[in-house]
Amino acid sequence: MAPSTTKKIIFTPDALPVMPVFCQAAVSNGVVYVSGNIGCDRDFKVVEGGIKAQTRAALENVSIVLKAAGSGLEHIIKANIYLTDMADFKAMNEVYAEFFDKDNVPARTCVQVVALPLPGAVYSFEMECHAAVP
Repeated sequence: MAPSTTKKIIFTPDALPVMPVFCQAAVSNGVVYVSGNIGCDRDFKVVEGGIKAQTRAALENVSIVLKAAGSGLEHIIKANIYLTDMADFKAMNEVYAEFFDKDNVPARTCVQVVALPLPGAVYSFEMECHAAVP
């Protein structure tokens, strides 16, 4: 008999609201899967200040969601980052590095995409991740 798989949906009012077609995160078998986060405010308006401000806002929101799931940034196993302009790579990394201990960074992919899905907005950063629940 195969082991049972459980799934718990994570929602916290402290984090950005999500659209009805996905959740902030889901936990299954000791891993939390965090949906994509962008640098915007609670009204889905992109934060001002460019890539650094967007990266900081998104990572702060990821941290809130992970905490609600019983995890934290230090437990991220894998992160996927999407940029609309690779010219932002260095500036994004400067802020990203503020959130992680250099001896405990997650595996990561960073790719350039043509666009990100927030209609009518000009923004450059989105991140999703998987983290352990200790």
